[in-house]
Amino acid sequence: YYAGLFSTADFDAALRRGEVHFGTHLDVTSYAEGVRETHNPSGRALPAVVWDFYQNGCSLRLLCPQAFSPTVWHLLSILQEQFGSMAGANTYLTPPGTQGFAPHYDDIEAFVLQLEGKKHWRVYSPRTDAEVLPQFSSTNLTQAELGEPVLETVLEAGDLLYFPRGFIHQGDCLPDAHSLHITVSSYQRNSWGDFLEKLLPAALQMALEEDVEFRRGLPMDYLWYMGVANSDTVDARRTAFVEKVQSLIKKLVDYAPIDAAVDQRAKSFLHDCLPPVLTQSEKAQSVYGFPARWQDGGPCDVDILITKDTEVRLLRHGIVRLCNEESGVMLYYTTENSRVYHKEEPKFLELDPEYTDSIEFLLSSYPNHVSVDNLPCETLEEKISLATLLFEKGILTTKKPLAQV
Repeated sequence: YYAGLFSTADFDAALRRGEVHFGTHLDVTSYAEGVRETHNPSGRALPAVVWDFYQNGCSLRLLCPQAFSPTVWHLLSILQEQFGSMAGANTYLTPPGTQGFAPHYDDIEAFVLQLEGKKHWRVYSPRTDAEVLPQFSSTNLTQAELGEPVLETVLEAGDLLYFPRGFIHQGDCLPDAHSLHITVSSYQRNSWGDFLEKLLPAALQMALEEDVEFRRGLPMDYLWYMGVANSDTVDARRTAFVEKVQSLIKKLVDYAPIDAAVDQRAKSFLHDCLPPVLTQSEKAQSVYGFPARWQDGGPCDVDILITKDTEVRLLRHGIVRLCNEESGVMLYYTTENSRVYHKEEPKFLELDPEYTDSIEFLLSSYPNHVSVDNLPCETLEEKISLATLLFEKGILTTKKPLAQV
């Protein structure tokens, strides 16, 4: 199942394309005698320089391999739909008998797939409750801080190792073989706490606008009996103050725009997403297979001939999100995203509010095709205009290639 996903030959091919740069796409690292070092020079990562580092015992970490490998892109595009969260990857090439990174824990769910050679892994439980499912990755740790591993194993080609956020880990190469593995990651900053960071400020803003209790002034003397210095003081005013705060927090729940906060999380997720990998039939039935070309001194077959009888559907259900924002109705989409994480700004269309029902209709109809005439717009002109716009952005496909219309 892992054959053809990524190889040292693919690694070399990426270098030879001349688009890999140290620090941006590639890290050169080493770990010896408890010290982890990064050896990135500046500029382009030329094969002669990179392979010299490797030959001298340095590990190579290729960041964002999906930018160079269609197979990795395809894998991650599937996983991001399954997880409902960004799926990323790094590949690690390590010389025999070396270690590239210090022990540490990460802020992501990690899936390590061994592609070539073998690697010795040690995994350790979180040391404290505060390190269970952490929000942020750790600094480099020393061997003395680790304790005993809960798992020690050697991965060989085809083996898969999973460890959750907060589990400390380190991997080193055995003397008799190099190692190439890919780490697939997901669920970074995707916790209930991260959701509440979006929700609670919005809830408080709505409460301030709609409920006078949140706008009333604080007691004039609260500074004298509240605060850490007064925390052990028995005072009826302190009790009343705490009860008032608790009451307002409970009322805050009634103002929480939960669905709107979910939409904002979805908007961020769509910005994180890789563009979908299309099948041959999807290409043929979308703008990506449209036959427009230059021929005989001019452009040919340029007009997109969508009619009321054209049958359409969303390319994929998860590629769009409709959000009501202060500036208007926005349709965020992934089809024009880059294969490099956040290389471009979020992609969106600002729609007239009357198109909202049509977008919701397309979402609810998926995966079935519907005729353009059935879109709930007021006029046929609006139906064709909306369908053409979405087709041009790669959001809609047609039941039959438009070249046959």
